[in-house]
Amino acid sequence: MGPNGAHTARVMKQAIWDTADKYLRGVVEEEDYGDYIIPFTVLRRLECLLADTKPALLDFLGSTNLSGQILDMTIQHKFRLHFYSSSKLDLTTIAKTDDKVLESMELYLDSFSDSIGDIWDHFKLKERAATLARAGHLWGVVKHFAGLDMHPDRLPDTSMGDIFEDVMYRAFNTKGKGAGAFYTPRDAIRLMVDVLFSSDDEGLTGSHPVRSVYDPTAGTGGMLLVASRALKELNPSIDVGLYGQELMETAYAIGKADLLIQGGRPDAIRRGNTLVQDEYADQTFDYILSNPPFGSDWTASRKSVAEQAAVTGSRFSHGLPAVSDGQMLFLAHCATKLRPAGPNGAGGRAAVVSNGSPLFTGGPGSGPDRIRTWLLTKDLVDAIIALPTNMFYGTGIATYVWILDTNKEPRRKGKIQLIDGTGAWHPMQKGMGDKRREMTELDRDVVLEAYNAFTDSDISKVLTADDLGYRDVPVQRVRRLAVQVTDETVKRALQHKDATPEHEGLVRSLQGPWNDLPTEIRGAAKRQGLKVTTGLVDAIMDAVALDDETAPLAVGRTGKPVLVAGSKLTERVALSEDVTEHMERDVLPFAPDAVWEEQASKVGYEIPFTRLFYKPAPMRSLEEIDAEVFEVMRSLGEKFKAVHDE
Repeated sequence: MGPNGAHTARVMKQAIWDTADKYLRGVVEEEDYGDYIIPFTVLRRLECLLADTKPALLDFLGSTNLSGQILDMTIQHKFRLHFYSSSKLDLTTIAKTDDKVLESMELYLDSFSDSIGDIWDHFKLKERAATLARAGHLWGVVKHFAGLDMHPDRLPDTSMGDIFEDVMYRAFNTKGKGAGAFYTPRDAIRLMVDVLFSSDDEGLTGSHPVRSVYDPTAGTGGMLLVASRALKELNPSIDVGLYGQELMETAYAIGKADLLIQGGRPDAIRRGNTLVQDEYADQTFDYILSNPPFGSDWTASRKSVAEQAAVTGSRFSHGLPAVSDGQMLFLAHCATKLRPAGPNGAGGRAAVVSNGSPLFTGGPGSGPDRIRTWLLTKDLVDAIIALPTNMFYGTGIATYVWILDTNKEPRRKGKIQLIDGTGAWHPMQKGMGDKRREMTELDRDVVLEAYNAFTDSDISKVLTADDLGYRDVPVQRVRRLAVQVTDETVKRALQHKDATPEHEGLVRSLQGPWNDLPTEIRGAAKRQGLKVTTGLVDAIMDAVALDDETAPLAVGRTGKPVLVAGSKLTERVALSEDVTEHMERDVLPFAPDAVWEEQASKVGYEIPFTRLFYKPAPMRSLEEIDAEVFEVMRSLGEKFKAVHDE
């Protein structure tokens, strides 16, 4: 954008937002200014896009009997329009008189083709116009916007996109945390896009490549638009198809409008619940970007999701997370929507934002663990990037970006790269909601360079799935038992149903190691001409057993260790480790009486990001601590002295 274009854009941004001071203040709450300014901005831009063709279009409409889809298709072919208005009205004509402004606005909004007519419904523009009319401000707002020249000759798509971006930013800034439900910060999107496009197939730089970009949680369409711009910066001749789905009606309306005012298709974003109904069920995509809601309850979608999960090979068949947090459903959905691997490195790549939960939630075999296992063992996870905290408008918690790939570069196959980008940020001059930090281009370059280097460093770890997999091995302590023959133990042994008074002498004769008792009892019985059942042998052994730390580890009659009741624990062993070697190194030195059951272990996967990048804080020297204590004592002494002197 040249100097004149930049000046025009700055003037237009301010002129649009001047609506608030002139006509909205005192009529609506400040946090709702954007709910009025955004739809009027969209309406003005769309009618300016249609201005050149409108006279000829109205003549055509006056001379044809076509209707419905046939009419829409004819207009699209004849006038190259994906949408249109069939009315002679526009904001300029409505503004010429202050008479019947609301009625004219309603007629005008109803005149738009079905392909975009739902925008005004989701914006609730008729209701908002009625609110302004009751306050006597509707005509002023209409006149104000009619005076803003948003014709594409003066404001090309890129400039208009920047202006609309500014309008949205200001609008959401008044909503604080609420902005997070609609709006993903552009610095986060740009990082995701940079990483996605840094590893691509050979065709991206061809003469006329075609790429598809999909966002199943499209929000206001920001991810799609940033991705589209970035691809066109890489190759101006590229043909980019944008596809999105969004449930929230306000976000859907803004996203659809944003794409329209920048020359996009009316159906680029479709409305609906992605978990219940995939609007692109028969399609896969080159790129996917998504920022699904964290901790979102999917109880309302549970029946449909469960039915889908029951179908082998479906998007949710690999596992279901807790109904209190559906973000792993979106992660699984994105993985299944990627274009399969093809020749010359072709395939799909995705960048999906999450909080820390999908890294580790759920034990072995649980729904979340099964999803993680599938993603890791099928080599779909290319990288996971930890972002700085306070990066998003609605939350200050730790966030991560999962990079998925169906056809990794040869050097990255079978590997997962973890990147710690938590330190790559600069403070914002003015915070917005929980967002107080931003990733500048320099910050993003730090992460991108680490990704491209693909080596271990302070902020990068290159691992395998086995490094992230583990066995939960049951471990228990073994009792050490000696033999104790007393009147009490003899009495307890003889309480068994198979015992007779003649067995008393047998029990009193026992004196060897506890582990030898099965042989000793049967030998004594044979010598004394007595019969002993297996149950009686066990009862005698239990009665005379005495815990003794100096005794050998106890082995029962069947040859199995005798375990300490309540001592069962689980030892986590990496899949890349030998279980016996791990136990001998990390368990037996501290619990020499421990035994484990490797065959009973359960396999799971987790990504212990914090542990892998943990940097212990350096301990202060004794001299520093002594000096600090001395200073505190000196200060206290002076205060006591001052009190005493008073």
